[in-house]
Amino acid sequence: MSLAITIHLQQQRLFVSDQCTDTLIACYPISTAKKGAGEQRGSYQTPRGQHYIRAKIGAHLPRAAVLVGRRWTGEVCDDALFAAQPERDWILSRILWLCGREVGKNRLGEVDTMARYIYIHGTPDAVSLSTPQSHGCIRMHNDDVIALFEQVSCFTPVQIVEGDVLCG
Repeated sequence: MSLAITIHLQQQRLFVSDQCTDTLIACYPISTAKKGAGEQRGSYQTPRGQHYIRAKIGAHLPRAAVLVGRRWTGEVCDDALFAAQPERDWILSRILWLCGREVGKNRLGEVDTMARYIYIHGTPDAVSLSTPQSHGCIRMHNDDVIALFEQVSCFTPVQIVEGDVLCG
């Protein structure tokens, strides 16, 4: 099975589909950038266009493991840790690091998705999804990002689009 990911910014949903049969495999709630869509470095916006998974980080970490600089801090986020630092930009459980495919749009220079450290990653359980709240990344529930991490591989295509599309 050859999988592909489509992220719909307006719907705040991530779709996983089989490219060969065009069959929907899964649909997850997400949260993208609070500041909307955009590719510029320092914009805190979610980049659009064609991407792929460049790296998978955290394969054997516990659920809700806290990652900083793509390294596990040794912490596991629970309700008490989250309550103590509710404004922290939590990156939990797993990281799927995205790389742009479109030179000048989301690759190289001031619009490089990978250099902007744009990830699909877990977020604390207490954080609600389905509304834009992130600093540019795509946030998911921990159980969902772990399931997605297990399904996909490096170089899985990821398309980030605006507009309204029905969920399977």
